[in-house]
Amino acid sequence: MHKVLIVDDHNMLCEGLSRVLAEIEGLEVLACLASGEEALAFSRRTPPDVILMDVHMPGIGGFGATIEIKRRFPEVQIIAMSGYEDAPYLTKIMEAGASGYVDKSAPPSELVDAIHSVLNGQQYIGKHLAQKIALQKITHKGVDVPFERLADRELQVAQMIVNCMRNKDIADKLSISEKTVSTYRKRIFEKLGINSDVELTRMAMKYNMLGLTG
Repeated sequence: MHKVLIVDDHNMLCEGLSRVLAEIEGLEVLACLASGEEALAFSRRTPPDVILMDVHMPGIGGFGATIEIKRRFPEVQIIAMSGYEDAPYLTKIMEAGASGYVDKSAPPSELVDAIHSVLNGQQYIGKHLAQKIALQKITHKGVDVPFERLADRELQVAQMIVNCMRNKDIADKLSISEKTVSTYRKRIFEKLGINSDVELTRMAMKYNMLGLTG
């Protein structure tokens, strides 16, 4: 029996997915959680086989949770879920350790296919999503997406800044010093060519990055 953890801050979607997966032989839904922080804490107690992770959530978000969970529990397979069809974000979340990426509007059968694929050691990108991203890459070929300049940890910190977290809170969440957070903030601003949190937020909104509208 493969154990599945669902992480999404939309309660109705979480419960709907839970009901669907409960009907699939060989799968057991452990819990429905509403944040990356809860997913990390739960995984420390009971590591699941697969996590269905909403990308766009407050706090450390799905991106930050993916980094931290894969760092501590590399055997856990993570499938990112998003309503955004954005090639740069797909690249980043896969680099962070996700094994799959599925559009939230995809039929349940596709989600089940994704789960079986990652359990078999394969990567999975939804068919419709893959087509959209391929078209997006062609359409925007040569266009610079600023967030691609950030390393994974920098993007994680940037997301937390956009979600209005203070340096102290970020430091506590990531188990680093406030001085290190300040260093990350400075590096992020330099790489993106900005000078303030407001500019970072505007840029994030422009490129549909960092889970702003989760």
